[in-house]
Amino acid sequence: MRADTNMNIVVCVKYVPDATGDRKFESDNTVDRVGVDGLLSELDEYAVEQSLQLKEKQDDDTTVTALCIGPEGAADAVRKALQMGADKGVHVVDDAIAGSDYLATSKVLAAAVEKIGDADLVVCGMASTDAGGSVVPAMLAERLDLPQVTFGSVIESQGKEFRIKRDGDTATEVIGATAPLVLSVTDQSGEARYPSFKGIMAAKKKPVETWSLSDLGVDAGEVGLDAAWTQVEQADARPPKEAGEIVTDEEGSGADALVGFLASKKFI
Repeated sequence: MRADTNMNIVVCVKYVPDATGDRKFESDNTVDRVGVDGLLSELDEYAVEQSLQLKEKQDDDTTVTALCIGPEGAADAVRKALQMGADKGVHVVDDAIAGSDYLATSKVLAAAVEKIGDADLVVCGMASTDAGGSVVPAMLAERLDLPQVTFGSVIESQGKEFRIKRDGDTATEVIGATAPLVLSVTDQSGEARYPSFKGIMAAKKKPVETWSLSDLGVDAGEVGLDAAWTQVEQADARPPKEAGEIVTDEEGSGADALVGFLASKKFI
């Protein structure tokens, strides 16, 4: 870690299918990321926001780099992060990455972070809106041999010292940490800013590097669907909507009908 108080922040962002669009699987049961509209994962916007807030608490020498893995269209996710205020972007694109699971994704991300170099803080969202596994930050920390603090809802910093609030199911804890580390933040950490017109125009001049697996020194045989430890074996289309059943309550029979319906669906 460098002795100065300026930070080099890498924020991981993901390009995901638009939840309002017609999402679908490819013939190999991987998510179609090319034939559908995509965007920066909403949960990763919070990671970008926290990275920018940390930068604003430091000074102009602190750098925020948006890092994304994905197809050609994933450049839109990097561009959105730049429009919000990130300083530069890195887009890792390689056909061999398609179908990668969490393990392979963390491997590529770790190699990219190491190539960027001297990262004081690696920031991730709590999950991606198209998968929801929430395991990549922990895997990334392990590969980078860095401490991790996950699911941060409040991030306080003084230089490279951090206090992070984590809200669990039964208790809240506050953890102290010192950079370098990997941090994931929740959707309770603060509303993400909208890109301003000035930010949109400025983003056009910000540098974006495009890297392949060979640039990272990652063997194509270690990523992709064939190397995945987990695969989707079958996916069924959502059934069409059907008309609801109306139960007429006659002498208290409505309650019995409701209980019978819930039991038939194994809700009770």
